[in-house]
Amino acid sequence: MVTLIELAIVFLAIFMGVRHGGLALGFWGGLGLIVLAVVFGVFPTAPPIDVMLIILAVCTAASCMEAVGGLDILVRFAAKIIRAKPKMVGVVAPVVSFFLTFFAGTGNAVYALLPVVYEVSYNAGVRPEPAMAGTAVAGQVGITASPIAAAMAAMIGLFAQNGHGDIGLGQILMITFPACLIGVILGSIICVFFGKDLKNDPAYQARLKAGLVLPPEKLSDRKLPPQAAWSVLIFFGAIVVIVLAGFFPNLRVLPGGTKAVGMALVIEAVMLAAGAFMMLFCKPDVKKIVKSPVMEACVVSITCVFGVAWILNFS
Repeated sequence: MVTLIELAIVFLAIFMGVRHGGLALGFWGGLGLIVLAVVFGVFPTAPPIDVMLIILAVCTAASCMEAVGGLDILVRFAAKIIRAKPKMVGVVAPVVSFFLTFFAGTGNAVYALLPVVYEVSYNAGVRPEPAMAGTAVAGQVGITASPIAAAMAAMIGLFAQNGHGDIGLGQILMITFPACLIGVILGSIICVFFGKDLKNDPAYQARLKAGLVLPPEKLSDRKLPPQAAWSVLIFFGAIVVIVLAGFFPNLRVLPGGTKAVGMALVIEAVMLAAGAFMMLFCKPDVKKIVKSPVMEACVVSITCVFGVAWILNFS
């Protein structure tokens, strides 16, 4: 009975956090942990420090790339791929969204694709709802498969904390990447068949004649500085190093050592080093880094992990 009450407190804390959104997940997780400790004598474990440090390191490097326009380059490249196959936008856009999140490590970049998806759908006469919904969902699914996303950081950290350090980045990616990609593709194909073609949809045609269907807005085509491309190359280089280190543990053995360095330390160090190289070669505005949307999302992610992952990991 006591266990059920404790479980109910955990779910209540998560529910209240979700209800208020954002940072509130962390706040309510902390309150729930205090209730479990003081009222029920549950001894809390140490907070998931490695998970939070990985999130901070990755988001700091991503924010640095964003500050010099690197994220814009990724979005524009993704937009070109989507525009190349306008009639297949319902499938192409979600897949592109998935890979954008996979490489960027954050789902925030995906929302910049939604106007592109609407523009392509509008010009091709294709129903936009499946493509736009699929793009948004695929961007979040990609977080689970990204080697540098907060979700991956949490998985690696929690496995290590619970005595499963042998389950690392490589093993997780071999499951999450194909599973998520196949799910995105199949889900997108299924959604394409929902709803009537726009030319046969009386409700759409009536709105079109009434002038209620707005044409897509012109997207920004401002020229990006050459440093933007360098920031993307540096960021991608860091991802390659991390993935190789995850699949080949021997690369993590230091000179004179016999045991491989943990993946958490590798991700943290490599991403911070990537940020240093960007500072050296790309000269980003430090104030922009701190105020970037990616960094704001980073603060929310760390706070959520601090509260929710902590309350779920009590002993």
